[in-house]
Amino acid sequence: MNSMLNTKWNKCLEIIRDNVSDATFTTWFADIKPLKFEKGTLTIQVKSNFVYEFLEGNFVDLLRSTLFKVMGNGTQLMYSVLTDKDNNLSVEVGTDSANNRQTGSGNSGNSSPKAMQEAVQELDSMLINRYTFDNYVEGISNRLSRSVAISVADKPGRAFNPLFIHGVSGVGKTHLVNAIGVRIKELHPELRVLYVSAHLFQVQYTDSILQKNFNDFMRFYQSIDVLIIDDIQEFAGLQRTQNAFFHIFNHLHLNGKQLIMTSDRSPAQLQGMEERLITRFKWGMTAEIEKPDLELRKNILRSKIYRDGLNFPEEVISYIAENVNASIRDLEGIVVSIMAHSTINNADIDINLARRIVGDFSNYEKKVITIDDIIKTVADYYGISPDAINTKSRKREVVLVRQVAMYLAKKYLDLSTAKIGLYVGNRDHATVLHACKTITNLADTDKQFRSELNEIDLALQNS
Repeated sequence: MNSMLNTKWNKCLEIIRDNVSDATFTTWFADIKPLKFEKGTLTIQVKSNFVYEFLEGNFVDLLRSTLFKVMGNGTQLMYSVLTDKDNNLSVEVGTDSANNRQTGSGNSGNSSPKAMQEAVQELDSMLINRYTFDNYVEGISNRLSRSVAISVADKPGRAFNPLFIHGVSGVGKTHLVNAIGVRIKELHPELRVLYVSAHLFQVQYTDSILQKNFNDFMRFYQSIDVLIIDDIQEFAGLQRTQNAFFHIFNHLHLNGKQLIMTSDRSPAQLQGMEERLITRFKWGMTAEIEKPDLELRKNILRSKIYRDGLNFPEEVISYIAENVNASIRDLEGIVVSIMAHSTINNADIDINLARRIVGDFSNYEKKVITIDDIIKTVADYYGISPDAINTKSRKREVVLVRQVAMYLAKKYLDLSTAKIGLYVGNRDHATVLHACKTITNLADTDKQFRSELNEIDLALQNS
């Protein structure tokens, strides 16, 4: 069979060679291998997704007419695209005329409606079902993201793929992406939808390596129709995890499956992430959810109070919204605290109670400092662009700013020196240790510098 297949394929190559230049033939066709010819479909192996896309975009008519001449009229073409040479992983996709049908490792081989329904039911989507579009309050800060999310939910894989949603902690990213998943399950129950945190994905990947079932791990994720990854910035510095996700991303995107990701920063600001992944994150739609403005904060409070069957005076709602603006979680936490105090102490919910609870919250709330806060504060103090910190510049003023940022990151953040190095200038852990030692010595011996460091520290805490 292989000998006959090779003979026929060589005849195909002869025809193709007569229709293209020698350079084109050598570049795009010489390395193609015929794998199998079954039920009127020829499967050929190409060495990358780039080759597949180029052939589909430029030579699919030539390939089709050639196959008709050699293999017979109506012969279908399938590509086996090599996605991971090290692990010999590939994905099979058809031409546009074959509607990109998938065979191969992610397919169980039983495509009857009943079998598909059972397969979907067996998958725990891990969605948080209480997060829906109905209880996601819209405002100026999230209007674009919500609109895009609804489009993705209505047409998964066809509208905005991938979808990358970013914003600081507590602005509603997790709610929004779960709402997408819940709606897709309602509208398209046949689809395999999975919501997973980046941390859990990393744990699963590590377990698959330790348990020697990496191929099963890959096959599972390559079988998903809608993959939602929350807090993808946690992949920073995890090169092997990133590599696995890269191949999963390629497989799903190549087959028209929907990818949705959230992050606390935009793709361009992701430190410690491979450039090839960042490039792919930008392929579709990037949408930011900003901190809620005053009117949205009021509406969020009203929605929370209504859902919980509570009754807050409007002046209380206004007071909370005006004085608590950090995140949606904080707003909801204040409502819970006020209700608890009112119940326990049998006290009326009024402006005095609201002032006391909000005051206590402000007094005991710990300032959450992020790596971005540190970089921006230090850069602003010394009058340089925050982007300069992540360059390879060895100018004295840039090096100093970078070292101060590393020192403060070590002081305030629960991060390893390796992670700090990735976030601040993409340096290694030894550079961070050297920076911390240098700044400590300067602060001990240079009164002027010690004063500068204290001013930066104060600005950071008040930012």
